[in-house]
Amino acid sequence: MVTLLVANYFWKFTMVGDENGDVVTWFGLDVTAPFEFMAAHIASVVFWLLDLFRDTAYMVGDHTIRFESGSGTSIIWGCSGLKQSFIWICLILTVQGGWKHKIWFIPFGLVCCYAFNILRIFLISLFIEFHPSWFPVLHDYIFKYAFYAMMFGLWVWFVEKWKN
Repeated sequence: MVTLLVANYFWKFTMVGDENGDVVTWFGLDVTAPFEFMAAHIASVVFWLLDLFRDTAYMVGDHTIRFESGSGTSIIWGCSGLKQSFIWICLILTVQGGWKHKIWFIPFGLVCCYAFNILRIFLISLFIEFHPSWFPVLHDYIFKYAFYAMMFGLWVWFVEKWKN
């Protein structure tokens, strides 16, 4: 819990960006490029998934998915999943356990974070096509905490299976 809180607050106080995602800084250094890349990548993957199930979605630029219903969503730097990936790495690095297991479990967890982030944004997008007012609850509460619950579950699995 301490690692989670420290990593989260370290991120919050050192990473600065706005909703437009124009510039993201870390200790004053411009680190926009990886966030820009991941946001555009996530948007394109989510759009591809949406297109498999619905023919009502279309892309606007690199980051915005719109629906014929008039609703839509923008994938900004905070949606990249990089924060959760950072927290995941911190969690596994600070838990007891052998490095031979950590060396493969960290990338495994990163893949899980990536896949869950795609699923999260995909499901939010599906729901808000016809219910845009659901966005705050889905984004800020349900899927945010589901993301951390998934990471916690992976952490518990590691601790139970490979701690000693």
